[in-house]
Amino acid sequence: MNTDMSVSTWEAELAVDCRCSLGEGPQWDAKNQRLYWCDILGKQLHWLSPASGESGHYQLDHRVSLAAPLAEGGLLLVGEDRLSRFDPSSGSIEKWCDFEADNPITRSNDARIDRHGSLWLSSMGKSAERNAGSLYRLHRGELSRLRSGLTIPNAICFSEDGEFAWFTDTVTGVVMRWALDSDGWPQGEPQPWADFFSSQGNPDGAVMDSEGCLWLALWGAGQVVRLDHDGEIIGRVELPVSQPSCPVFAGPDLKTLYITTAQEGFSAEQLAQEPTAGSLYVVETGIAGLAEPPLRLA
Repeated sequence: MNTDMSVSTWEAELAVDCRCSLGEGPQWDAKNQRLYWCDILGKQLHWLSPASGESGHYQLDHRVSLAAPLAEGGLLLVGEDRLSRFDPSSGSIEKWCDFEADNPITRSNDARIDRHGSLWLSSMGKSAERNAGSLYRLHRGELSRLRSGLTIPNAICFSEDGEFAWFTDTVTGVVMRWALDSDGWPQGEPQPWADFFSSQGNPDGAVMDSEGCLWLALWGAGQVVRLDHDGEIIGRVELPVSQPSCPVFAGPDLKTLYITTAQEGFSAEQLAQEPTAGSLYVVETGIAGLAEPPLRLA
């Protein structure tokens, strides 16, 4: 890892004081200019309209880790045992299909839409049971398992040209890069790309920017790092809380980076030291993210 102190640095500020148990899955809905994120353990879907500053949340009846904007309107909720259609205007929710519904120990975790408008999504054990998780692709309405035997799958993101996918199994500390074919399917075996095993913090959620760099949350380290094409650190966002979970670019020009955080596992003493842990943070990077296509189910 690059330890050069000349790397670019930013300081994140509090955006929404929501104090989620496990904030995750930030997703920008460009059509409606709304940011969504989840409190997985709190069974809530949060939202923010940056233009007006309005925010709020929906209470759900199951654990959800991502709300993906659909091409036909509305959202697809990635949940612990199902995928569901959700209408934000009415709050109505309708189950679309099962997702590991026959496996009571797992729930959904990291997910992101790829360059083809398909959804990569993952599962993990509710208590992080070793090797209980899997990685899937939902392509044109069909769910395919890409990889199993994962413990905490994270960092799912894609290059602008669609040639590569990235992901990590957080417990390994290694971010992997996977070559993709012209339809977005993995080719061969994923290759190690950036190793954080001996570094402070564990690799969590990630997003790509328009310059081909990857922004990676380091759970436990209070940082989001920017990695260049070779996986070297060239930028660092410092947060006042220790458990950032996932970054996303949002706003009309996609130059605003929002970061979800968590207070999962905190003692009363830790909560007193980090009272806004679990809230949504923001930083103006001056660097544009990538516009993500809406999810296509057919």
